Amino acid sequence: MAKHRYNAVDSLVAIGISHDDAIILRRISMTLHRWHELECGDSNDYGSWAIVRGHKAKDGFTHNDDGQPFLEHHHYQHGRGKDYVTHSALPDRERGARKRLASVMARYPGFMAYIQGDPRGASLYILRPGDVPEGASIDSCYSRGIVVCQ
Repeated sequence: MAKHRYNAVDSLVAIGISHDDAIILRRISMTLHRWHELECGDSNDYGSWAIVRGHKAKDGFTHNDDGQPFLEHHHYQHGRGKDYVTHSALPDRERGARKRLASVMARYPGFMAYIQGDPRGASLYILRPGDVPEGASIDSCYSRGIVVCQ
């Protein structure tokens, strides 16, 4: 017996989005999901790291939500003095994905896109007309839309 698998591309095509645009939306969703994972960060016995935004200068780093992305790495030197932090510049894949998303969604004026930043779930939802009831906040009912995931 074959196990049913959810297919985001087929679901998007079924609601009227072209196959090529559905593939683009799926890639955007995967890019945003990985970005959100890196924003939350990770660690091991030697350090921890996360994406932060800001500005790097000679006298240090200034955090700024509108700044350039950096990988902030906290290096642990257990028993050898103080820990230290480095910042490595990253390409801004989030802004690129958002720009591509806006370009695709402009071709479908009746639809809306919702980006959900928690990496424990899907990052992108496409909402059809009527998915958000009159007067309701999209934040409370985005899951009524089509989830775009792998």
